[in-house]
Amino acid sequence: QVQLVESGGGLVQAGGSLRLSCAASGRTFSRYAMGWFRQAPGKEREFVGGIHWTGFTTYADSVKGRFDISRDNAKNTVYLQMNSLKAEDTAVYYCIASRELTFASLIRGSWGQGTQVTVSS
Repeated sequence: QVQLVESGGGLVQAGGSLRLSCAASGRTFSRYAMGWFRQAPGKEREFVGGIHWTGFTTYADSVKGRFDISRDNAKNTVYLQMNSLKAEDTAVYYCIASRELTFASLIRGSWGQGTQVTVSS
């Protein structure tokens, strides 16, 4: 099972940017689909976006055009570049590894411990 460690969270003003990183263990990282979820206090977990091992990406409508997901298979790392941040982006962000880039597969996948992102308005 792959182990994931997120980093890069913090406090940022609205309109600013942050880049989250997710480092994965294991030798088969390049064959995993990688996803990002987030959870705000008192709210359900929300799919943010994901990247297939082919490089295909998909995003939630709420972040489309503002967030960008990329991966570096040589470094076993996936990134979430967040631009034009809004107060409603405040949440704990989780990185997930799964075999398929589907909601059901990501939910059952390997999750990191999460990193807090706080956007001040």
